[in-house]
Amino acid sequence: MPSILNSLKLISDPTRLRLLILLESEELSVAEMQSILGMGQSRISTQLSQLKKESLVSDRRVGKNNLYSSSAPASLIQVAHQAAEEISEISTDRAALRLTLSKRKDRTRAYFDELAGKFGRQYVPGRSWKGLAEAFLKILNYDVVADLGAGEGTLSQLLAQRAQKVIAVDNSQKMVEFGQQLAKNHKLPNLEYRLGDIETPPIEPESVDLAIFSQSLHHAEHPEKALKKAFEILHHGGTLVILDLLQHNFEQAREIYFDTWLGFSELSVTQMLDINGFEMIETAIVDKEDEPPHFQTLLATARKPKT
Repeated sequence: MPSILNSLKLISDPTRLRLLILLESEELSVAEMQSILGMGQSRISTQLSQLKKESLVSDRRVGKNNLYSSSAPASLIQVAHQAAEEISEISTDRAALRLTLSKRKDRTRAYFDELAGKFGRQYVPGRSWKGLAEAFLKILNYDVVADLGAGEGTLSQLLAQRAQKVIAVDNSQKMVEFGQQLAKNHKLPNLEYRLGDIETPPIEPESVDLAIFSQSLHHAEHPEKALKKAFEILHHGGTLVILDLLQHNFEQAREIYFDTWLGFSELSVTQMLDINGFEMIETAIVDKEDEPPHFQTLLATARKPKT
């Protein structure tokens, strides 16, 4: 039987209390707790060790992972829930937990994550992510596409080979002029460059089928406003795709790349999309760079409701 005094002392720490509340709801791995709480592995492991020593949590081995769950008495859990009402992060923890449990169910994603870990370790002549991306773009059909924050328009040019019309928006006059010349040189009359900001894109409401932010959202002053506008320009049933950086701590990116935001967490993107009316929201980490600062790529997709 855990000591009541020691148990109360342990859960008076906000981090340990947050962990206990999570583990009372669901059995989790350390990696999942890292993702939910946004904390490092060593910090979480230290807190878990203290909770386990007092028999407030237990663990079991499943494959390569240890899964943790609450073993605290019901009377202590009741007190923990009352105390949790004083911690502002609890509501965010619960939202992050729902996202984690949703991702668990994505067996297809788990398979491709494993495949992605092997891809590129062995040389196969002619096989590359660029080649695969171009091949898939060729077989997908779009009517009107908006590339928001298009830059020089590499993605826009690929999309224009299949779509009926591509609208590339960028806030740099030089980028727009450069892109227009490329479209002319490559004989892509269906590719139109427009000068404008992704927070106020010069595109009519409900006029595009697919809107894309490719490494542009972290440059927006108000990313939630950019997502709201993307929702407005999409047809009902239209699709939104976001490729951006996962949240990181490389502060130099603000000066080197003129980044406004240091990436986004899966939870923050999910919440912004949900608030702005999107449905069928899915997120995944699809790439991690080998070189420091080891930027990771976040992919998010969502749909504007059909009605």
